[in-house]
Amino acid sequence: MLTVRKSQDRGYADHGWLHSYHSFSFAGYYDPEHMGFGNLRVINEDRIAPGMGFGTHGHRDMEIISYVLSGELAHKDSMGNVKGIPPGDVQRMSAGTGVQHSEFNHAEGQTTHFLQIWLLPDVQGVAPGYEQKTFADAEKRGRLRRVASPDGAEGSVRVNADATLYAGLLDGSESASLVLDPARKAYVHLVRGSLKANGQALSAGDAALIEQETALALTEGHGAEVLVFDLAP
Repeated sequence: MLTVRKSQDRGYADHGWLHSYHSFSFAGYYDPEHMGFGNLRVINEDRIAPGMGFGTHGHRDMEIISYVLSGELAHKDSMGNVKGIPPGDVQRMSAGTGVQHSEFNHAEGQTTHFLQIWLLPDVQGVAPGYEQKTFADAEKRGRLRRVASPDGAEGSVRVNADATLYAGLLDGSESASLVLDPARKAYVHLVRGSLKANGQALSAGDAALIEQETALALTEGHGAEVLVFDLAP
């Protein structure tokens, strides 16, 4: 079963300096039918104005992934990490027993556009952790590149969650497929462009929620950048 959720059906918040689309209930957006999917709890598509950002704040017991689309995200945390996250990098922060961090856009005249993703951890109370890796476009072109996984397979960042995240770039005749366990869930989030997921048309911001399927086929991409999650049920 594949259910399409359109981009315009997401929650939306305009804070002036921050424009945010919420795939699932978050902050002031509450939808009891969209509290998460499997162990995927948050996908926020954020645009941060130049010189603005999220001041120091705390998290606990959550696996947080940042995926930057354009601009750069400046990260600073209580573990001592001071990093810039450019497009192509995947950052994983394990909040565990507690971490404080901030995120800013220090670039003049340039909006930072990124996805903030939260996964529910397998075990609570782990030590906080941080990891950041670069995945070049060539690694994602015409395929699904594993970028986050429980065991760090294929050089992906390691998450303390029963979830694997793939990223792909598809255009023209390019296609990609993934074998699915029908006992698990899969979630397709189209970042930009358009494509078809198992024959269903998706546009930028759309999602496909997949259950009880044995395969995923991504075809007919036009400037498409896509994230695919293999999730615990």
